[in-house]
Amino acid sequence: MNPALTSRHGTPVVRRAVARDARRLTRLVRGSHAYEGHYASMVAGYRVGADYIETHQVFVAVDTDVPAGRVLGFYSLLLLPPELDLLFVDNGAQGRGIGRLLVEHMKSQARAAGLDRVRVVSHPPAEGFYLSSGARLTGTVRANPPAVPWDRPELQFLIR
Repeated sequence: MNPALTSRHGTPVVRRAVARDARRLTRLVRGSHAYEGHYASMVAGYRVGADYIETHQVFVAVDTDVPAGRVLGFYSLLLLPPELDLLFVDNGAQGRGIGRLLVEHMKSQARAAGLDRVRVVSHPPAEGFYLSSGARLTGTVRANPPAVPWDRPELQFLIR
Protein backbone atom coordinates (compact mmCIF):
# COMPACT_ATOMS: atom_id res chain seq x y z
CA MET A 1 0.00 0.00 0.00
CA ASN A 2 1.16 3.53 -0.76
CA PRO A 3 2.52 5.07 2.47
CA ALA A 4 0.74 8.35 1.68
CA LEU A 5 -2.57 6.53 2.05
CA THR A 6 -1.86 5.18 5.51
CA SER A 7 -2.43 7.16 8.64
CA ARG A 8 -0.64 7.39 11.92
CA HIS A 9 -1.68 9.84 14.57
CA GLY A 10 -0.97 13.33 13.29
CA THR A 11 0.07 12.21 9.79
CA PRO A 12 -1.85 13.61 6.81
CA VAL A 13 -3.66 11.13 4.60
CA VAL A 14 -4.03 11.54 0.84
CA ARG A 15 -7.36 10.38 -0.51
CA ARG A 16 -9.34 10.77 -3.70
CA ALA A 17 -11.43 13.94 -3.69
CA VAL A 18 -15.20 13.58 -3.85
CA ALA A 19 -17.88 15.98 -5.09
CA ARG A 20 -18.64 17.24 -1.57
CA ASP A 21 -15.03 18.55 -1.35
CA ALA A 22 -15.69 21.10 -4.12
CA ARG A 23 -16.53 24.06 -1.89
CA ARG A 24 -13.56 23.46 0.41
CA LEU A 25 -11.19 23.22 -2.55
CA THR A 26 -12.63 26.38 -4.09
CA ARG A 27 -12.14 28.26 -0.80
CA LEU A 28 -8.57 26.99 -0.59
CA VAL A 29 -7.78 28.27 -4.10
CA ARG A 30 -9.47 31.64 -3.67
CA GLY A 31 -7.88 32.20 -0.24
CA SER A 32 -4.34 31.29 -1.26
CA HIS A 33 -1.81 33.85 -0.06
CA ALA A 34 0.28 33.00 -3.15
CA TYR A 35 -2.36 34.78 -5.24
CA GLU A 36 -2.61 38.04 -3.34
CA GLY A 37 -1.87 41.44 -4.84
CA HIS A 38 -0.72 41.28 -8.45
CA TYR A 39 -1.94 37.69 -8.87
CA ALA A 40 -5.36 38.03 -7.20
CA SER A 41 -7.30 38.26 -10.46
CA MET A 42 -6.17 34.77 -11.43
CA VAL A 43 -8.22 33.08 -8.69
CA ALA A 44 -10.87 35.68 -7.84
CA GLY A 45 -13.69 33.82 -9.56
CA TYR A 46 -12.05 30.40 -9.72
CA ARG A 47 -14.27 27.44 -8.93
CA VAL A 48 -13.38 23.81 -8.39
CA GLY A 49 -16.67 22.17 -9.26
CA ALA A 50 -18.01 18.73 -8.44
CA ASP A 51 -17.95 17.98 -12.18
CA TYR A 52 -14.22 18.78 -12.31
CA ILE A 53 -13.56 16.47 -9.34
CA GLU A 54 -15.55 13.66 -10.91
CA THR A 55 -13.85 14.05 -14.31
CA HIS A 56 -10.22 14.36 -13.23
CA GLN A 57 -7.73 12.71 -10.90
CA VAL A 58 -8.14 15.03 -7.89
CA PHE A 59 -6.60 14.08 -4.55
CA VAL A 60 -6.68 15.83 -1.17
CA ALA A 61 -4.36 15.70 1.82
CA VAL A 62 -6.43 15.70 5.00
CA ASP A 63 -5.59 16.10 8.66
CA THR A 64 -6.84 12.96 10.39
CA ASP A 65 -6.69 14.61 13.83
CA VAL A 66 -9.67 16.78 12.93
CA PRO A 67 -13.18 15.33 12.65
CA ALA A 68 -14.24 15.21 8.98
CA GLY A 69 -10.57 15.65 8.00
CA ARG A 70 -9.49 19.26 7.49
CA VAL A 71 -8.21 19.69 3.91
CA LEU A 72 -4.53 20.64 4.02
CA GLY A 73 -4.00 20.72 0.27
CA PHE A 74 -4.92 19.11 -3.02
CA TYR A 75 -3.77 18.46 -6.55
CA SER A 76 -5.29 17.57 -9.89
CA LEU A 77 -3.53 15.33 -12.42
CA LEU A 78 -4.73 15.39 -16.01
CA LEU A 79 -3.87 12.23 -17.91
CA LEU A 80 -4.31 13.41 -21.53
CA PRO A 81 -2.09 15.27 -22.02
CA PRO A 82 -0.23 14.56 -18.77
CA GLU A 83 -0.27 17.73 -16.67
CA LEU A 84 -0.36 18.76 -13.05
CA ASP A 85 -3.29 21.15 -13.45
CA LEU A 86 -3.68 22.34 -9.84
CA LEU A 87 -1.67 22.06 -6.64
CA PHE A 88 -2.59 24.15 -3.61
CA VAL A 89 -1.63 23.91 0.05
CA ASP A 90 -3.67 25.63 2.75
CA ASN A 91 -1.94 28.80 4.00
CA GLY A 92 -1.78 27.47 7.57
CA ALA A 93 -0.31 24.13 6.47
CA GLN A 94 2.55 25.48 4.37
CA GLY A 95 6.04 24.50 5.48
CA ARG A 96 4.85 21.15 6.87
CA GLY A 97 5.74 19.02 3.83
CA ILE A 98 2.19 18.81 2.47
CA GLY A 99 3.21 20.07 -0.98
CA ARG A 100 5.98 17.48 -1.22
CA LEU A 101 3.60 14.76 -0.02
CA LEU A 102 1.16 15.73 -2.78
CA VAL A 103 3.91 15.82 -5.43
CA GLU A 104 5.14 12.35 -4.43
CA HIS A 105 1.56 11.05 -4.49
CA MET A 106 1.02 12.64 -7.92
CA LYS A 107 4.16 10.94 -9.23
CA SER A 108 2.97 7.57 -7.94
CA GLN A 109 -0.41 8.08 -9.64
CA ALA A 110 1.32 9.11 -12.87
CA ARG A 111 3.54 6.03 -12.70
CA ALA A 112 0.51 3.78 -12.12
CA ALA A 113 -1.17 5.35 -15.16
CA GLY A 114 1.89 4.55 -17.30
CA LEU A 115 3.00 8.17 -17.75
CA ASP A 116 6.67 8.95 -18.26
CA ARG A 117 6.44 12.72 -17.64
CA VAL A 118 4.04 15.29 -16.25
CA ARG A 119 3.97 18.92 -17.41
CA VAL A 120 3.51 21.82 -14.99
CA VAL A 121 2.72 25.40 -15.97
CA SER A 122 3.64 27.06 -12.71
CA HIS A 123 2.43 30.10 -10.88
CA PRO A 124 5.63 32.21 -11.01
CA PRO A 125 6.22 32.30 -7.21
CA ALA A 126 5.86 28.48 -7.07
CA GLU A 127 8.67 27.77 -9.55
CA GLY A 128 11.26 27.29 -6.78
CA PHE A 129 9.03 24.77 -5.02
CA TYR A 130 8.66 22.67 -8.16
CA LEU A 131 12.39 22.81 -8.91
CA SER A 132 13.19 21.71 -5.34
CA SER A 133 10.64 18.89 -5.72
CA GLY A 134 12.46 17.43 -8.72
CA ALA A 135 10.86 19.16 -11.69
CA ARG A 136 13.05 20.63 -14.37
CA LEU A 137 12.49 23.87 -16.26
CA THR A 138 11.58 23.30 -19.91
CA GLY A 139 10.47 26.75 -21.06
CA THR A 140 8.12 29.66 -20.59
CA VAL A 141 4.42 29.95 -21.34
CA ARG A 142 3.82 33.47 -22.57
CA ALA A 143 1.21 35.75 -21.04
CA ASN A 144 -2.32 35.48 -22.43
CA PRO A 145 -4.06 38.73 -21.37
CA PRO A 146 -6.54 39.38 -19.98
CA ALA A 147 -6.90 35.90 -18.46
CA VAL A 148 -3.22 35.51 -17.51
CA PRO A 149 -1.27 38.76 -17.85
CA TRP A 150 2.16 37.35 -16.94
CA ASP A 151 4.60 34.78 -18.31
CA ARG A 152 4.72 31.47 -16.45
CA PRO A 153 7.49 28.91 -16.11
CA GLU A 154 6.88 25.57 -17.80
CA LEU A 155 8.40 22.57 -16.05
CA GLN A 156 8.12 18.82 -16.13
CA PHE A 157 8.49 15.93 -13.75
CA LEU A 158 10.13 12.85 -15.22
CA ILE A 159 8.33 9.78 -13.92
CA ARG A 160 10.56 6.81 -13.26
